[in-house]
Amino acid sequence: MLLLPLIIVGAGAIVLMLASAYKTVTHEIAAYGSALIFAVAFLVQLTFCFQGNAVLFSETFNGILVANSFSKGAGLIILACGLFTVLSSQTYFKLNKFCSTEYYSLTVFAASGMLLLTMAQELISVFVALEIMSLAIYILVGYDRTNVISAEAVLKYLMLGAFAGAFFTMGSAFVYGGTGSTQFAKIGQYVAANGFLQSPALIGGAFFILVAFLFKVAAFPFHAWVVDVYDGASVPITGYMATGLKTAAFAVFANFLVLDQQLHAGWITFLFYISVLTMFAGNLIAIGQQSLKRMLAASGIVHSGYLLIALVAVSTQEFSGSVIAYYLAAYAAGTLGIFCALSYLGGEGEKRSTFDDFKGLAKVRPYSAAAISVFLLSMAGIPPTAGFMGKFYIITSAINAGQVTLAVLGIISSVISMWYYLRLIINMYFHDAEEQFSEEPPSNFAPACTFILVVCVFAISLYPVAI
Repeated sequence: MLLLPLIIVGAGAIVLMLASAYKTVTHEIAAYGSALIFAVAFLVQLTFCFQGNAVLFSETFNGILVANSFSKGAGLIILACGLFTVLSSQTYFKLNKFCSTEYYSLTVFAASGMLLLTMAQELISVFVALEIMSLAIYILVGYDRTNVISAEAVLKYLMLGAFAGAFFTMGSAFVYGGTGSTQFAKIGQYVAANGFLQSPALIGGAFFILVAFLFKVAAFPFHAWVVDVYDGASVPITGYMATGLKTAAFAVFANFLVLDQQLHAGWITFLFYISVLTMFAGNLIAIGQQSLKRMLAASGIVHSGYLLIALVAVSTQEFSGSVIAYYLAAYAAGTLGIFCALSYLGGEGEKRSTFDDFKGLAKVRPYSAAAISVFLLSMAGIPPTAGFMGKFYIITSAINAGQVTLAVLGIISSVISMWYYLRLIINMYFHDAEEQFSEEPPSNFAPACTFILVVCVFAISLYPVAI
């Protein structure tokens, strides 16, 4: 039963792919079908979220798949991201006509790779899951084949993603050469028995694997691709990458890093500087942006920095991942909410994309402006939103782990980020409307998702987490 969400999503993706060959299957049917797959898988995952930890089919799969509270929580976030993405896509593609039914199949395939990634406890399985996820995302980024910016984005992402995959493969080979196994548990046992610094192959392999993970989570200095790729992708896919993909990448990153106390301790100083540079590099990039998608891409780099603080502060002895999962849920609600709103406010061809395009939105669409303001305040960390509580838990966990300097730098970074988040709110509320926003949304799904996520932002903030 713990494997059922993955089976539902994987089988659903294959069925959607086969169904897309038939002309009778329209975009709407594919959208509703993919939404049903995500909704059923989410409910199944939620049902079994309260059961204990388990190694799934340990004899059949040789202990490579593990379902624990952290993987279940990450799976819930990924499935929710998929559901909101396909529903907002249905509205988006009423205005932008480059969709085909395979789009929804690829969205579900990407989610199957993400779910497998959260449960994988073995390096080859992680690589397979990464490729399932990445190949689907590559195609989705460049789905609008007539758009030059989209073509440029997918070329950059594909080339750099191939480098990251190569780093991961080489790192896995080194780790296997140093420890004699690719299973996380056995690698942890080897490090506990022999020490992390005794094997040059293990050090080199771990370094290569960390480079691949840092690329996937868009951390400094592997963040340069993010702004262009997010800008070139369609609005729903940008939101999907910023939330679901990041959740899956951080889940497997955390699972690898907490293998052993010595392995974690060996990289703490390295991750300390990476997290600081990631936060401030992201802020510097975001401040100078005029495009909303590019600003949100840069702010995603900053949020990766906060999550790296949580990785520095985790306890390898009693790792539950609750702080990381909570922050990912809070970040996903805010980010997905903005992209759901942009799906119907952006107009045909995403003609409204800059800060100036949304001047006076509050006078024309007061509810949409209020929803976007809630999401921005949550991402900035203003109470009583989920974003504030997520940052509070991360800063507290850093202080508890003795990383006071890192906690203070995280607070400073959060204060700097107020500039570009509040800038959009000022444009919406304190300027006259330059755009009429007169056209009605072609479908109610994206507006409904937007307001459901507003509720989620406040609901998540009420959920307590043990640090």
